[in-house]
Amino acid sequence: MDKDLFGNKIEEDLNNKYSSKIKAPIYKPRYRKPIITELVDTLKTRTLIKEIERSGVTEEEKQFLIEAAKRHNVFNYSLIADYYAYASEEMQNLMEKSALIIIDFNKAIEYGYVKLSQELAEQYKEENREENA
Repeated sequence: MDKDLFGNKIEEDLNNKYSSKIKAPIYKPRYRKPIITELVDTLKTRTLIKEIERSGVTEEEKQFLIEAAKRHNVFNYSLIADYYAYASEEMQNLMEKSALIIIDFNKAIEYGYVKLSQELAEQYKEENREENA
């Protein structure tokens, strides 16, 4: 019998290693809506952009490098979740489409964040029919 990192015994069911149950965690927002500027740290991005703008590369190269520099933004997903809880419905929808928060499974499929093969999709539908029956 195997043990986990804490020394607890692990019993392995070889016939059922994976669960088809998909349940999102329930999030409890903090007491206040964060200020929008708290949601992302842009310091490194802004520093790189200033350097790019001062450089002697072509304008086309500058635009490319500026777009690439944006990947250095650091998002605070805990605060983003808090912001989402207090945001307007329109803002929430846009945040979901941008995958800034964990969205429900059906929306993840709708927005293309989860790709399922036809066989898995059929299995998912069948299991949902059984649960809702």
